[in-house]
Amino acid sequence: MNFWDQRFAEPGYKYGTEPNAFLREQATRFAPHSQILVPGDGEGRNGVWLAQQGHSVTSVDSSAVGLQKARELAVSRRVEIATQCVDLVDWAPAAATLDAVVLIYAHLPGAIRRSAHRRLAQGLRVGGWLLLEAFHPDQLAHASGGPKDLDMLYTPEQLDADFAGLLDCALSWHGEAQLDEGPGHQGLAHVTRWLGKRVG
Repeated sequence: MNFWDQRFAEPGYKYGTEPNAFLREQATRFAPHSQILVPGDGEGRNGVWLAQQGHSVTSVDSSAVGLQKARELAVSRRVEIATQCVDLVDWAPAAATLDAVVLIYAHLPGAIRRSAHRRLAQGLRVGGWLLLEAFHPDQLAHASGGPKDLDMLYTPEQLDADFAGLLDCALSWHGEAQLDEGPGHQGLAHVTRWLGKRVG
């Protein structure tokens, strides 16, 4: 059983069942009935919420245990989501098929981060949005969650470089935020937020 299968096998929802606050704030940018991909969606809180807003959602994750809980959450909320168990190391969506990609705390090691991010961005149609929130290196000073490995924490400058030439940046920011996302993300945190639009 992999790390995330073990974590998601615990009772309850590690990061709660409500959507990320930055996603909730920015989701009005998405056109009605968008095709949205949610990589690293874990137990489904963000994908299920997007489905509740009327979007067609595919949640992908490396944990089959997490995705089973995501499907159960969708049933409890009376919506449908598609799920795929994949490894973002080498997986890519079909090119130009998506209206949005939502990456919420989908932390990848530096050796694969840029290539994985570019593959995901290439799945967007022209005009599609990529929204990302992750922990910043300054999160190492906080106890509110996230990897304790500097290599897996993101700066806005790294993300600017990852998506250069593919996405027009609409927001590139880092700073403090108060998290209330289940037992896994609680308290003061230092996060990076990034938003970009697919260019032709």
